[in-house]
Amino acid sequence: QVQMVESGGGVVQAGGSLRLSCVASGRTLINVDMGWYRQAPGKERVFVAMTRWSLRGYNSEYAHSAKDRFTISRDNAGNATYLEMNSLKTEDTTIYYCNVNVTGPVPVEYWGQGTQVTVSS
Repeated sequence: QVQMVESGGGVVQAGGSLRLSCVASGRTLINVDMGWYRQAPGKERVFVAMTRWSLRGYNSEYAHSAKDRFTISRDNAGNATYLEMNSLKTEDTTIYYCNVNVTGPVPVEYWGQGTQVTVSS
C-alpha cells in the first residue's frame, strides 16, 4: 500500500504561480511513474503531467494544456513529485490529484486525496 500526502494548493490570481507537492511512502517508489491529474466537478479526471521511470532516469510528459507553463520534477529517491505551475489561468481551477502508477505484471494505481487550486481573475 502507498500513502500519499499532497500540499501546495491554494488561491492565486491569474498569471500567478503555485507549487504542488506530493510525498509518497509505503513501498519502493524509485522505479514507478508518478505524476498529476486534475478533475473538475462533474467531469472526468484528466492527465496533467507525469514523470515516467526508465533505466536512463525519469522522463517528463505533459498534457497540451500544461506544456510551457507547468514543470514536473521528482526527487532523487523517487518518493516525491512536484508540479510548478506558472502563468495560471482561471481554467486551471480544479482539484489536483497525485498519482502513483506501478506498471508491470500486476499494475496498480494509487491516488492522493487531492488539493484544491483556485485561480481568480
